[in-house]
Amino acid sequence: MPSKKLVEGLVEQMNFEFESANIYLAMAAYCQAENWDGFANFFLVQAEEERFHAMKIFHYLNNIGERAFITGCKSPNNEFQSITDCFESAYLHEKEVTKRIYALSDLALDERDHGTIHFLKWYIDEQIEEEAMFDNIIVQLKRINNDTNGMFLLDRELANRKFTPEE
Repeated sequence: MPSKKLVEGLVEQMNFEFESANIYLAMAAYCQAENWDGFANFFLVQAEEERFHAMKIFHYLNNIGERAFITGCKSPNNEFQSITDCFESAYLHEKEVTKRIYALSDLALDERDHGTIHFLKWYIDEQIEEEAMFDNIIVQLKRINNDTNGMFLLDRELANRKFTPEE
């Protein structure tokens, strides 16, 4: 059974995942307003993933007999200088998510809560993928350097991204 401190950490992370969804919705709105539908799609899918991540914690808490308390989210930044700025902001945000997941995992390890350790392993693996994905897109954007053709092709590629919930 997780300690009160670990349960509170899980609840906080669940709510941070919901907040992350709002951050990505704000980025999608910016991209849409700039007529970059593919980039907007990328962030809409990312928002769906974040809600999925939050709901995994929601269900885990319920499965271990704990209550998932829902809190309010901070208003996300809605102003960006460019598509690259969006992705760089997203990358920094994912680094914060990783830091939080690692702290939760450390707490579960300290408490020898093997069920939560096992549960959080999925998030650790997910964060490695998330950071790599954002880093890769930032590298591509910097190579393109606002070249219209390159931006068009990347936008078109990201328009094909779909949300497929993984277990």
